[in-house]
Amino acid sequence: MDWNLMIALAANGIVWGLIIALIALGLSIIFGLLDIINVAHGDFFMVGTVLAFGVLQTTGNFWLALLIVPILGFVLGAVIEQIVIKPIRNAAALSIVATFGLSIILQESVRATYGAAPRRILPPIEGTFPLLNIEYDIYRLVAAFLSILAISGFFLFLHRTKFGTWMRAVRHDSEAALIMGIPTERVYLMTFAIGFALAALGGVVAAPITTVDFRSGIDILPFCFMAVIIGGLGNLPGTAAAAVLLSFVEGVVASFTDPTMARITSLCLMSAVLLLRPQGLFTGLAK
Repeated sequence: MDWNLMIALAANGIVWGLIIALIALGLSIIFGLLDIINVAHGDFFMVGTVLAFGVLQTTGNFWLALLIVPILGFVLGAVIEQIVIKPIRNAAALSIVATFGLSIILQESVRATYGAAPRRILPPIEGTFPLLNIEYDIYRLVAAFLSILAISGFFLFLHRTKFGTWMRAVRHDSEAALIMGIPTERVYLMTFAIGFALAALGGVVAAPITTVDFRSGIDILPFCFMAVIIGGLGNLPGTAAAAVLLSFVEGVVASFTDPTMARITSLCLMSAVLLLRPQGLFTGLAK
């Protein structure tokens, strides 16, 4: 057994899991508050990577992209909520059709603009860091730190701000929240915009690790849904924990077999949770 390989893959799994947690949180708040099954959420991540590439090509500054792209994602999310989501908000079944169409539009728009060939973004920080018995890529550690910082900031916003309180109130009982004077329409708009912004931010953080490709959201989406299901529908801390757990498990399993078997392991875990604990694996965590 190559222990160094196992350590590297397990570390990669944790880093990638933190990035997925950031993206999956956006999916979870959209589903939990708007009751929208957003099959375009992986493409929100893809748009984040593409916007990061565009900003980098224009300014040459990755850290500027890290600031600009979430703002652009927030604006795009607000526009999409008004044009696509608002008309079908009370018809959950239509959300799959509407967001599937949105997914195709986003993919084809990016392909028409940037072409079908995958692009690469060089890490803004190069070099390695000694981690146990291996030399580990510094930028991956930076990506993990940025993801933890963003996730922590999101939960602070959710529990320490007036608007975060409104979001939690609307999620708990939208009719009671409306009677209490909470502007529910604004909350719906902001929630979807924040969900897009989180996915776009995950795209920026992941761009130097993965490729910039109009199809990159296709692999991200099922992983995010697995994290939401295993963590517990609407359970935001559970979603984040499940994303890290799944990615870590896949990293360890991949050191023994191959990535395909690692993904099958995740699917088996999700199936077991649905059968044995349908309310989610982390329902004990505070919501």
